Amino acid sequence: MKKGGEVTIGLPLGPKKTIFTPKEEDEIEAYLKYMEERLFGLTTIELRRLAYQLAVKNGKAHNFNTDKKMAGVDWLKGFLKRHQNLSIRKPEATSAARAMGFNKVAVSKFYQLLGYIYDKFELTPDKIYNCDETGISVVSKTKSKILAIKGRKQMGSLSSAERGQTITVEICFNAAGIYMPPLMIFPRQRMKPELLDRAPPGTIAVCNPRGWITSEIFLTWFKNFIKFSGATPTNHILLLLDGHVSHTQNLESD
Repeated sequence: MKKGGEVTIGLPLGPKKTIFTPKEEDEIEAYLKYMEERLFGLTTIELRRLAYQLAVKNGKAHNFNTDKKMAGVDWLKGFLKRHQNLSIRKPEATSAARAMGFNKVAVSKFYQLLGYIYDKFELTPDKIYNCDETGISVVSKTKSKILAIKGRKQMGSLSSAERGQTITVEICFNAAGIYMPPLMIFPRQRMKPELLDRAPPGTIAVCNPRGWITSEIFLTWFKNFIKFSGATPTNHILLLLDGHVSHTQNLESD
């Protein structure tokens, strides 16, 4: 409205309404502490992505960035201000973080936690699983010798791909030596049945343009793992895995 030739803009009085309730933010704080205690601490970027996922999943009205699918820096600053007992540090490169994490204190903490879980749930070898991804190249690195004309400096042989393509495989087995059928991620858009010719029985195949594992693909594998291992709220199964984002930043699998 105008008063005496000046333009005034009405602004809401009082503090700005937060996206999450105090109880919900306390649950986020508890989750951050839980993950840090288990050596899977979240970075600031991962926390902002988690906030966006929570807001969308719970139908919260928000002004988060829908293109980047993460909360803004302002929300992060406000959250940290409301939870001053948290100390979220600047994220480091994966290789540096792993190198710094491999020390006597961190390793001792890991084995203390592992021993506690073993004793609490009285786990036997058939209930202790380990999983990880490995990459398989479709182009062999070593080739058999071939016959060629004497004096020729350079020789070549046909290959399925000049630079090579990598197929990611999710491998899992328990301490009793029982292997779960693998999951194979092919670097392509659409699946072809013949890609699984001579694959181990029960092999699961999915496609990803880059051939990498994602949170969605890991969730597909994880649901099959629950069926394979027979895990239930009363039949406790321990799954050991690294802190890759596809493993730890998935609301449904958490």
